[in-house]
Amino acid sequence: MSFRADPVARDVADRHYNRQSIGAANFTPPGRCVVFRTICDRAVWATSWPYAEYVMHEWAGAWVNSLFRNEGAGLSSELIREAVATTLSHWPAPPELGMVTFVDASKVRHKRDPGRCYIKAGFRYVGKTKGGLLAFQMLPHEMPEPEEAIGQQLELAGDAG
Repeated sequence: MSFRADPVARDVADRHYNRQSIGAANFTPPGRCVVFRTICDRAVWATSWPYAEYVMHEWAGAWVNSLFRNEGAGLSSELIREAVATTLSHWPAPPELGMVTFVDASKVRHKRDPGRCYIKAGFRYVGKTKGGLLAFQMLPHEMPEPEEAIGQQLELAGDAG
């Protein structure tokens, strides 16, 4: 488990192509979110859950993978599945539209299939946003079983007191 202003995770997030304010304390969109980082500090994931009324894309209400950066922490598709499983541990009832993520094919390393790691993790290509980003979606019935993140139980116990 991590948090939206974790300085270690922020350093990794600052190197992601969609980072708008490098060095800013928070690296997630406003609103509900969960953040995970690997023990080796080489990968960061953020799931945002924006309120549907503030969303401009056609997947309003879905969880959004707003950040994933892997700098050698393991196989990206496996890290993605683990992050979805830990998101489910935090929020056990996924929205009807599941989770979506958006990829800017012009900003990632040139490869045969932009978003391939998401596809290997179980996401499906579902179209493009009005701005041209590739959209990938994982519906609730396609998600892995929930799995607690390291440190999640300690954080929940600390919240109770």
